[in-house]
Amino acid sequence: MNSIINLAVKQYLSRRMSRIERYMTNPEEAQERWLRRILDRARDTEQGQRWGFADIRTPEQFARMVPAQDYDAIKTDIARMMRGERNVLWPNEVNWYSKSSGTTSDKSKFIPAPYGNIFNCHMAGAWDSVALLYANKPDMQAFRHKHLAVPGSYQHLPEYPKTCFGDVSAILVEHMPTIARLFYTPDTQTSLLSNFEDKLQRIAEITSKQNDICLFGGVPTWLIVLFRMVLEKTGKQNMLEVWPNLQAYMHGGVGFDPYRETFRELIPSGDFAYQEVYNASEGFFGAQCDLDKNDLLLLADNGVFYEFIPASEWGKEHPKTVLLMDVKIGENYSVMISANNGLFRYQLGDTVTFTRRYPFCFQITGRTKQFINAFGEEVMVGDADKALAEACRLMNAAVTEYTAGPVYFSAEKNRGGHEWVVEFEKEPTDLERFNQVLDESLQRINSDYEAKRYKGIALDRLLLNPVPKGTFISWMRARGKFGNQNKVPRLANHRQYVEELIRFASEGKHASI
Repeated sequence: MNSIINLAVKQYLSRRMSRIERYMTNPEEAQERWLRRILDRARDTEQGQRWGFADIRTPEQFARMVPAQDYDAIKTDIARMMRGERNVLWPNEVNWYSKSSGTTSDKSKFIPAPYGNIFNCHMAGAWDSVALLYANKPDMQAFRHKHLAVPGSYQHLPEYPKTCFGDVSAILVEHMPTIARLFYTPDTQTSLLSNFEDKLQRIAEITSKQNDICLFGGVPTWLIVLFRMVLEKTGKQNMLEVWPNLQAYMHGGVGFDPYRETFRELIPSGDFAYQEVYNASEGFFGAQCDLDKNDLLLLADNGVFYEFIPASEWGKEHPKTVLLMDVKIGENYSVMISANNGLFRYQLGDTVTFTRRYPFCFQITGRTKQFINAFGEEVMVGDADKALAEACRLMNAAVTEYTAGPVYFSAEKNRGGHEWVVEFEKEPTDLERFNQVLDESLQRINSDYEAKRYKGIALDRLLLNPVPKGTFISWMRARGKFGNQNKVPRLANHRQYVEELIRFASEGKHASI
């Protein structure tokens, strides 16, 4: 029976690929259509009337008439919507909200998720990703075996119980189509448990007794924790001994390069596929379309209209933007979206660099608030991920987590630098040499860092601080950031995270789950 279902799904995905190929070659048509559609849908809302959506005919008019917005500009409107007010940012009453914890703030953001957005953006992006995966691996058997995910949870708003909010992954599990639910593990009651540690224990208990898992997805950090628990319960050496049908991992949320070697040890197979996806609380924006290339296809026909802010415009109150068709290869852009969830000209804070045109493919380089630029070096998260992956490859090491920040000038120190806190899964035999290789790799990748490092004129060699296994998990738990949607902050232009982690390690506050 499952063979028949898998064949039927493959036929559906093949038809879906035809649509994907259309917007790969002609994204302009899809982008203009979605801008018209979402403006028309929201024209009679408070926001639509405020900015004159009914009078907008072109993207150029749209950019002139509607200001750039961030979360602070709309959070009061969203709070009203969550308490039942209708037609504020989006038509009618919106009862679902994805909660984004972020990495640089203790405050949560609540992103409207009307049903059209859930199904025509998030779900559509998931199906497009699977279609691209099957196109790359025609032998995929995902709909003959089980799919594993480690989602977050959701809850009802006490003062208005019709409103639900939580991780976008939990919202998608709650609205999962029947065909996907047939193959999903664990059961939805377990997967939506609110206590994340209890959830991991339950999932480990359930899946350690299964042998037919084929596909899994989620943030690398928490999957590594889960896999260690499963291996401890089963006494197996790697995940293929537990789940022999494993074929693919759809990953996202953080840069995967630092984790790659760890996953290769956990899943020692040359045929296993890794597909990167870009699904945020605000929408599903990208998926790897060629597994041999390290970039993602922009999903141009999934409920989102895109604009891009050049680096020279970051931080400005009224930044100039470029449309998709005008982006330049190799330049850094901050992403601005207008979508079928009531976000219009909304600045995500994510930064990307385009690698190809027609199809438009890109790499995620970081966030506008996650970088180190204390001395003009402009190091982004993507640079750090690549440098660390290269050092691990050359030194036969594997990293679980890391964060980095600046070392400032002082009375005792007349040059600056960077300090890295790194938790190794597999520690290199020569830490001093690893430190040197990491610094050299970062210089090769980032010319601004290389210039500041030249002969040590401005920056000393980066300082590496290895910490015991479990340090980052314990630190995240102590910060109230333990859970699926929470991610370790990679880079910061301050020393708060670096110093907290060093203090945690020195006080022995590291422990595995």
